[in-house]
Amino acid sequence: MEHLLKSAAAKGFLLTLLLLFAAIACRAQSAASETPDYILRSGGMERTYKLHLPAGLPENAPLVVVLHGYGGNNDPDRFAMNATADRFAMNATADRHGFAVCYPQGAKDGRGKNCWNVGYPFQADMTVDDVRFLTELVRHLQKKHGLSRHNVFCTGMSNGGEMCYQLAAQRPELFAAVAPVSGLMLDWLYKEDRSTAPVPLFEIHGTEDKTSAWLGDPQNKGGWGAYLPVPLAVHYWAAKNRCTVMQTDTLPAKAPGGRTVIAHRFTGGTGGSEVWLYEIVGGKHSWGEQDIDTGEELWKFFSRFVK
Repeated sequence: MEHLLKSAAAKGFLLTLLLLFAAIACRAQSAASETPDYILRSGGMERTYKLHLPAGLPENAPLVVVLHGYGGNNDPDRFAMNATADRFAMNATADRHGFAVCYPQGAKDGRGKNCWNVGYPFQADMTVDDVRFLTELVRHLQKKHGLSRHNVFCTGMSNGGEMCYQLAAQRPELFAAVAPVSGLMLDWLYKEDRSTAPVPLFEIHGTEDKTSAWLGDPQNKGGWGAYLPVPLAVHYWAAKNRCTVMQTDTLPAKAPGGRTVIAHRFTGGTGGSEVWLYEIVGGKHSWGEQDIDTGEELWKFFSRFVK
């Protein structure tokens, strides 16, 4: 009898696992079908992107562009380098709050890695103009899908975060706010930036990030080119936005025993502009999803600048 009970329990456990895997597979297939691939010709190249339009999306809805990391791809499941983000997390956020989300694909560099051309030393011979591509992509999506001409936002992980800084500096009229995650402001961009238009910026960064060092890399020891310490880059943008108020808070832990997240918020900027920094104490090179609900926090910031 005991043997029969154990056998039945084992079969029940196995059935539960099979049902769980089936549910996950169905969800993944459903989510993938809601984020189809498209092609846009830009700079003489065929560039690809994925687009998620929530059901019942109203006319003039906001658009969030999500940029993957170096060597990554535009699969919403793994757009970040070494991503562990929940599958289609930004899609779920878009569904809850009513905005379109686009995942462009970076071109390959000389190493054969998908990337955004942000001026790394090893990208010196790369002729791809990603600022142009992303500008044309946004204009295309606005025209084709009736998306907002004003409420356009960009976030990106790592290399995608570097592109966020570049877009804010070089296309301030296009993006209402940007949010680099584990991103950096490269030294060349800092020195060449002449823009005066305020662009709200939100950086999420771990203090123990070994790829995009919290304290910067002025001697280019990491090979990505010289870049500013994260706090200095954020303070630069706070000054650039003419912020006049600074507030620091500690966020509630996402889980018991979780890492501390310190929120630095600079407000009172030109036209109500704000600059935020979420300092994940002890955090690594990641999307930050273990410590915060990244998608929700990003939209919390972006939604403050919807017109």
